[in-house]
Amino acid sequence: MRDEFLIFGKPDIGPEEIAEVVDSLEQGWIGTGPKVHRFEEMLGEYLGVSHVRCVSSCTAALFLGLICLGVGPGDEVLVPAMTFVASANSVEHVGATPILVDSVPGTGVMDLDLAEALIGPRTRAIMPVHLAGRPVDLDRLNEIRDRHGLLVIEDAAHAIGAEWRGRKVGSTGNVAAFSFYATKNVTTAEGGALAADDPRIAERVEHLALHGLSLGAWQRFSDSGYKHYDASEPGFKFNMTDLNAALGIHQLPRLDPGIEYRAELWSRYDRLLEPLPLETPPPASNEMRHARHLYQVLVGPESAVERDELLSLMTSSKIGVGVHYRAVHLHPYYRDKYDLDPAAFPVATDISNRTLSLPLGTNISEADQDDVVEALRTHLVTRIGVGA
Repeated sequence: MRDEFLIFGKPDIGPEEIAEVVDSLEQGWIGTGPKVHRFEEMLGEYLGVSHVRCVSSCTAALFLGLICLGVGPGDEVLVPAMTFVASANSVEHVGATPILVDSVPGTGVMDLDLAEALIGPRTRAIMPVHLAGRPVDLDRLNEIRDRHGLLVIEDAAHAIGAEWRGRKVGSTGNVAAFSFYATKNVTTAEGGALAADDPRIAERVEHLALHGLSLGAWQRFSDSGYKHYDASEPGFKFNMTDLNAALGIHQLPRLDPGIEYRAELWSRYDRLLEPLPLETPPPASNEMRHARHLYQVLVGPESAVERDELLSLMTSSKIGVGVHYRAVHLHPYYRDKYDLDPAAFPVATDISNRTLSLPLGTNISEADQDDVVEALRTHLVTRIGVGA
């Protein structure tokens, strides 16, 4: 038994981030200002995208992206069933209808063949999710986009640093939304970003994210003199602050080494968990660079311990674990509004019932990992009554 609880998704915050936050506090500029602009430029350079605008969350980025693409009432958007509800929620919030698509067995990502079969006269857009950091087949996605004239907004909440055929996710001609939530590979505590090559989209995101004002506080109160602003449309309060960006500008340079370290832990999990009644993640294909955000296993059907019981047992062993995710169609709002039958989404339903995410991150040691594996062995193998 561990002495201290192993927190799932604990952010790896260093002295550089702390000093940068303190600098913002001492300078007195804690709202949206020069550090947000600096972080946006860093992200654009890293992703290879012309324009990036930071906002308060990935959900805000998805929502604003849909608005900027002109998606609204009467439109349908293809959304994976296996995702966090924020993906579908953003579609609901713009007045469009999410059409849920089942998953590829094993990986859990959207089944693009099923998605194409669901395209109808009202289908306006597709929102693939790069689940756990594994990019979808972007060649196939963009082929569907071009053949059917669809808009694409990629939910890349898990996938900063992921690549497809050597190109960063977010740089293949689509609008892409990223998350910098506390558990992500790059964190700003709370925050997100929308990446786009179209300057008009970037300008409107910036405009809408701060009440629809023509000027933000940084521009209004700079040393060049006060400037009046105009509200040209009713926007929202979705801006990122310099306090958030202060974290991100030091997190981003550590992203690639962090993904490499996560990949080492990933391979070690694969090896250590092989004897246990668990299904480990399929290997990444040669076309991709996996961002290694979440290490998800499926509790095997031969296990005497069901997933929900295992969640409680792992917590009692001071090991934090997660569930990513309970599929969209299983939540009451979507189930009841659209009369969704779990049997219509067999892969996503099965993943929902069996998935378990294990601690993975740059502040996880091999000793921590050994504790995770030992706890799993205790609760799975000992309960089954076989050796390992």
